[in-house]
Amino acid sequence: MTTATIFEIIGYVGSALVLVSFLMASVVKLRVVNAIGSTIFAVYALLIHSYPTMIMNICLVLINLYYLWKLRNSAPEYQLVSLSPEEGFVRFFLEEHSEDIAKCFPGRSWDQAALDRAFLVCHGEAPAGLLLGAEQDGVLNIALDYSTPAYRDASVGRYLLEHLPQEEIHLLRYIRAEEGHLGYLQKMGYTEKDGVWERAL
Repeated sequence: MTTATIFEIIGYVGSALVLVSFLMASVVKLRVVNAIGSTIFAVYALLIHSYPTMIMNICLVLINLYYLWKLRNSAPEYQLVSLSPEEGFVRFFLEEHSEDIAKCFPGRSWDQAALDRAFLVCHGEAPAGLLLGAEQDGVLNIALDYSTPAYRDASVGRYLLEHLPQEEIHLLRYIRAEEGHLGYLQKMGYTEKDGVWERAL
């Protein structure tokens, strides 16, 4: 394999990552992948002595890093809305996101009639997440803890942990967590015992 071919491969990889980043619904993932792709493409531009392209991509990396820093250090302005699980908007939200929910929580089902608490987290007018469960004496047995793709950076979860005590919820309990959900639960401070994950508030 020639040096020129290696350089071309580096250029293609950088270009591919930049393009793929624009397909991502999560703003955080978009900026991370875009920054990686721009970094690789800047290296490619340096290798082929295309300095204007290199400078442009370095600027893109810096812009992405700035906005990632800004996202990390400025909490989104969320609002918590307490609803009944039977309300029409809750049903609409579940139907609207049914495919993504099934992908995130494969095999999970619940008896809608057994649920008595629903908490909708909104960012402006946009629904960002939904927490469903059955509550008894301040303990919420979670049936669903879902964030929409654009807000899947754990900020919705952190907001819920901060504000649920105002709704007289003092302990969250999640039974039989899905494999793909374990990292999130650990990040949120849940502890596991005999298949039950709990988080005191």
